[in-house]
Amino acid sequence: MAPWSRSAGALFLDWLALGPGLSWVDVGCGNGAFTEMILAGAAPSHVSAIDPSEAQIAAARHRISAKQVALSVGDALALPYDDARFDAAVMALVLFFVPDPKRGAAELVRVTKPGGMVASYTWDIMRGGTPTQLLWEELDAMGQSTARPPSADVSRFAALKALWAELGIRDVETRELVVERTFVNFDDYWLSMVVSSPSGVVGKLSDAESAELQRRLQDRLPASATGAITVHAWATAIKGRKAA
Repeated sequence: MAPWSRSAGALFLDWLALGPGLSWVDVGCGNGAFTEMILAGAAPSHVSAIDPSEAQIAAARHRISAKQVALSVGDALALPYDDARFDAAVMALVLFFVPDPKRGAAELVRVTKPGGMVASYTWDIMRGGTPTQLLWEELDAMGQSTARPPSADVSRFAALKALWAELGIRDVETRELVVERTFVNFDDYWLSMVVSSPSGVVGKLSDAESAELQRRLQDRLPASATGAITVHAWATAIKGRKAA
């Protein structure tokens, strides 16, 4: 999933268009991939990056050594930061995993300075925008349902706009972030998107089920004359300013 996340993250960061020297909080930072993008693309004065997983934070510490980054284990629903601390508060591919999105977004607002940026983006699950949509559909058809994010509904633009409005965020803007990835052939797609999937779905299938899944995916994936396969995904993004 890393190439998908990087592509969407780059579009998101460019869209935020925030200047250098700001303090950021990256909530749900995972292994630090987006935190690294903030460092490279936004020249922040400081980034506090937090995630509930000790393993993910350990991975982030392994990859990030910049002195202006503070990594910690913590809960998006109860951020361990003072009110009005950051110039920018972001969730990158996180809000739909938060069990209470309203509370999570409210925490983003709480720790942001008046006039600061509050922003989020998620795969557009409700309209089939996730990179794994086709895989999910075929596994469902085979009776091998996979778990979706618990708060998938918040990926809708209408839900995001309503939430940002309820929290009093001003100058709200939304954008669809469209990304694509081209695979050399089906084997490349299969290895990249299925065999190496974090969910480990193939390991749970029998040989016959795995072969059936491959057949189903090959039947649906559009291939060029050379056998190359291009897949699109899209995310819903929202940003706005905390009221003064």
